[in-house]
Amino acid sequence: MSFELDVGHTCDRGPRERLEDFAAVVLPPAHQDSRGVIAALADGVSAGGGGLEAAQTAVLAVTGDFHSAPDAWDTSVTLDRLICAHNAWLTDHNRRRQVFKNEPLCMTTLTALVLNGHGYTLGHVGDTRAYLIRGGDCVQLTQDHTMGGHEFQNGLTRALGMEDAVRVDYSEGDVQIGDTFVLTTDGVHGVLRRKLMAELAAQGSAQEASAALVDRALTAGSKDNVTALVIRVKGLAAALLGDAERRGRQLPLPIRWQVGDVVDGLEVLALVFNNGVHRLYKVRRLADGQELALKTLHESRASDPEERAMLAHEAWLGTRVSGPSIRALVQVHEPVNPSCFYTLFSWHEGHSLQQLLPSRQFKVAEVVEGAVALCRALGRLHQLGVIHRDIKPENVHLGLDGQWRLLDLGVALSGKEPESVRSLHAGTPSYMNPEQWGDDEQTQAANSQSDLFALGVTLYEWLTGRLPYGQVEPYQIGRYRRDPVAPSRLRPDVPIWLDHIVLKAVARDAKQRFETAEELLLALERGASRPLAPAQATPLMARDPLALWKFALAVSLLFNALLLYWLAFLPRQ
Repeated sequence: MSFELDVGHTCDRGPRERLEDFAAVVLPPAHQDSRGVIAALADGVSAGGGGLEAAQTAVLAVTGDFHSAPDAWDTSVTLDRLICAHNAWLTDHNRRRQVFKNEPLCMTTLTALVLNGHGYTLGHVGDTRAYLIRGGDCVQLTQDHTMGGHEFQNGLTRALGMEDAVRVDYSEGDVQIGDTFVLTTDGVHGVLRRKLMAELAAQGSAQEASAALVDRALTAGSKDNVTALVIRVKGLAAALLGDAERRGRQLPLPIRWQVGDVVDGLEVLALVFNNGVHRLYKVRRLADGQELALKTLHESRASDPEERAMLAHEAWLGTRVSGPSIRALVQVHEPVNPSCFYTLFSWHEGHSLQQLLPSRQFKVAEVVEGAVALCRALGRLHQLGVIHRDIKPENVHLGLDGQWRLLDLGVALSGKEPESVRSLHAGTPSYMNPEQWGDDEQTQAANSQSDLFALGVTLYEWLTGRLPYGQVEPYQIGRYRRDPVAPSRLRPDVPIWLDHIVLKAVARDAKQRFETAEELLLALERGASRPLAPAQATPLMARDPLALWKFALAVSLLFNALLLYWLAFLPRQ
């Protein structure tokens, strides 16, 4: 999904001899939709003489190189690198020109606008302006860097090419369908009132609106070049992590709601849980009556930026991996103009597997059906490069509709998670593969196989009510020195083919386990028709590398004891 925009641009030199304004809008390449759309407007400083050259090179340098920047760079970082690099080039260019008195200096203002996801980022230097028109209101997004007069260098206090170092103003905000961004030079906004600009920007198409702004500025007696760039947002791209993070930083947390409270068109039905970190409410959307789950932070965590970033990441990740067609994952809903920070999920009546296990023994067919659904959900996550990291009965849910679902992406890894999530040794010890407790940093890291191991442990407990290696405490490697008992020995109705699958999933040796969720899914679907070979018993040396040395030491001690006894007590001839 990408932006749907209506763009209009009109430029006129007005009463000036030369046109020194320049503007451009560049769409992202097909494979870089997440980078967004960049628009830039520059007004060359005529007092320097090289205004046109400065304006053109500034706009082309920023818009031309924007989509070539590394993906790891934030939008504001990318703009800053590009703008500052061009300023350095301009100042060096001007320094060289000063050697020749007749050579004009090159200076320009610049306003750059980036639209990506559901947000915008602005970089601004000088007295060109950016406006946001929303719902009839016209808000100026930039501040002029001027002394208020027209003396030296048009009264500018900042411009590209003026000094070796340039300070760039940056701002960001949300974008909504129907928003109109207007970028103008001082030849337009210097003679038109803001209310009139909003009215003119709403006329006809974006091109007609830009022409109306320029024509009215000339009619009003503008004495400068006049340029207007109008961008109307008719469709939004997919939300980005930065959108969720920005919302998490800027919005306040909800107050402690009571049943019956209404906020953002959502009626609070019940407080489901409060663990001191998060609150989960059951709410009803008044527009269509749909019941949803609303998750937010506890007020004690309001000032914790890491907790805000983690919840924002969970919300963004949910929108990325879920969808109406992915029934085994809970669908995330994007809040519409939220007044506070929260995330919305589809509400499903039912119980977690942890709640059901003490009072219900599932039929083998039910367990296999649930495991198949979870395998498909896990395969979806892994295909998108997401590691769940906390699969366990508590995060497996059976809805009243009979659908098994995988819950809680709060500690999941996506490659774009905040550092607080990445550095967290997440998971529940009894469901974590033994490699995560080792000394090797590479094997310590969670991966797709660690998710499959946790699913295997969950499947074992689902069938037997027991954990394959018992209750494991952190770094309790000794628990893994014995092979798990086959589920059929604890529950006779478990078929042998399912024994082989479960034991392979929870094998102590990572090389003996399933490599992908698809491999495990295929084994479950084939069942008895094409059973897996039985897992080989783990040798003693693999289970306990010190066992041989312990045995050798015991034999040596016994031999020496017998030798001493013989020397001391047996008769000698």
